[in-house]
Amino acid sequence: MEFSTVWKGYQGSSFNELLATDHSHLTFDWASVRQPGSQPLQAPHGTTVLAFKYAEGVVVAGDRLATEGMRVASRDVQKVYATDEHSMIAIAGAAGPAIEMARLMRIELEHYEKIEGDALELDGKANKLSQMVRANLPAAMQGMVVVPLFAGYDLRQRQGRLWKFDITGGRYEEADFEATGSGGLYARESLKKRQRQDGSRKEALRSAVEALTDAADEDRGT
Repeated sequence: MEFSTVWKGYQGSSFNELLATDHSHLTFDWASVRQPGSQPLQAPHGTTVLAFKYAEGVVVAGDRLATEGMRVASRDVQKVYATDEHSMIAIAGAAGPAIEMARLMRIELEHYEKIEGDALELDGKANKLSQMVRANLPAAMQGMVVVPLFAGYDLRQRQGRLWKFDITGGRYEEADFEATGSGGLYARESLKKRQRQDGSRKEALRSAVEALTDAADEDRGT
């Protein structure tokens, strides 16, 4: 059975491009929100997430705290999302746009697989997320920054891989580990001492918890 996407002018396999091309009224125009010279928008922010390789693949983890300025906005925010069977995204930054991006990423990959009849390769998935982060730049300029981590198991290379991103959508593959968010520096310092690519799953999970604990000890937002 074959599917094709043909609505109005768009023909392709990208759910986000379909929305932007044929259903732009369903997307949010950040340019209309803020006037020149106004203060950045205030919103809950996710704090610390990390990803690193171990013998069987990759571990992705995050704390549950969201902050708004100097106060706690929530103590039970989900920051790690499965995007498909073999990949995950961890979100840091403005909580609302970040959670929406994670959910849209999953829909994007599901839509692609339905249209093309095959799953996107891991590099392609990272590139899709890069495009979504780049599309968020107008919101980032108004304080709604989203800085995710993306990781997964590459079936072709038979190994775990992970990427970090900057606010312009630049993506950078990391060889061993990465952490981002307000406690990211402390989590990276912890992982530098503990992370081992040949480590067991049990050792990897312990390292993740210890890295987040170290970040929480030093960072008030974690």
